[in-house]
Amino acid sequence: MPGWDGAIVRAEDRQSSVQLDPATLLVVSAATTFLVGVLFMASWRQAPGSRTLALWGMAHLVGAAGSAGLALRNQIPDLISVGLANAVVLAAYGLIWSGVRTFEHREPRTGVAMAGALGWCVLCLIPAFYAAIEARILYASAVAALYCGAATAEIWRGRAEQLASRIAAATILGLHSAFYVLRIPATVMAPPQPGLSPLASPWVAILCFVTLMFSIASAFTFMALVKERAEREQRIAASTDALTGVRNRRSFTRAAERAMAEYPDVALLLFDLDRFKAVNDRYGHGVGDAVLMGFCAMATSLLPKEALLGRLGGEEFACLLPDVSPAEALGRAEELRRTFAQLHVPELPGLSVSVSIGIAQARPGVAFDALMQRADAALYAAKEGGRDRVAVAEAVAVRAA
Repeated sequence: MPGWDGAIVRAEDRQSSVQLDPATLLVVSAATTFLVGVLFMASWRQAPGSRTLALWGMAHLVGAAGSAGLALRNQIPDLISVGLANAVVLAAYGLIWSGVRTFEHREPRTGVAMAGALGWCVLCLIPAFYAAIEARILYASAVAALYCGAATAEIWRGRAEQLASRIAAATILGLHSAFYVLRIPATVMAPPQPGLSPLASPWVAILCFVTLMFSIASAFTFMALVKERAEREQRIAASTDALTGVRNRRSFTRAAERAMAEYPDVALLLFDLDRFKAVNDRYGHGVGDAVLMGFCAMATSLLPKEALLGRLGGEEFACLLPDVSPAEALGRAEELRRTFAQLHVPELPGLSVSVSIGIAQARPGVAFDALMQRADAALYAAKEGGRDRVAVAEAVAVRAA
């Protein structure tokens, strides 16, 4: 979206026979911004649940309308080409910021997004401001810089979600903000000449070029962000147990095999919730599901962040502890067992839960499948030994011998 008043200027080399009409440049910029807006809205129609695409589409369509109004300067009343058109452009930048906030799962805060445009309208009611083109340029540039800078900060804050296009998006928004920041001291040091048409300023080519690049780059980058997030969510869904949110069996196995190749000392813990079928039969599957989710929430809170937790199926779970000694693994298992046994639901005073745990420590050259078999044998021994207890594979083997 191009700038406004003295910020939109004629780009012409007076020494050259080729001259560019500033209104034409603005029309081209408005048309490009409009097409980008149509692209965003078409994508939104395919994914109506994405408010982000809708806001970005609205931002570019609104910006295109504002650019068209600026292009008609001296052909339509200044109230529209100066007052309304610039307010519309500022609103477009606010909507871009709102779209970024929505993308980062935050409230769009449309009131704040419209504050810059509203402030412009209020100031234009003041004759001294309306007549001072330098003041108008400074205000509009500052507002655009703030919105783009805030959008950059929002994108950067969400960097924990690793998306390939995130840095590119932050760079594009940051550079656009920097352009308007630089426009402020440039205006102060070289204010528009009195009596000269705003369209005759040498900034028009620069501004239109920046706008074209921003519209095109933002279209590719923002669309890429949405696509990358969708693909990431699909990958997570394919590797996550839908009920508990932990890894499913396939994902856990792959992650465990990678961890075993990286860490020399790992321990595998297998869990089986005791008498879970009885819980389902007595209290219903809703309570049973809550018990499963409660176990995973408890385990996640107690286990170290590098631990791998997965659901193998039904009421069976597994945990791989990297870089732990046998004593540390046993301590973790006992802590989990005791904590889970203390789970009580006031609404269900008769509900009692417990878990049996089997532990196997990895040995050099032992594959994951073999480690799983040893941990499963230990779990079976814990169940046979009376449940609600921890059994270690080596101790089980000694007793068997």
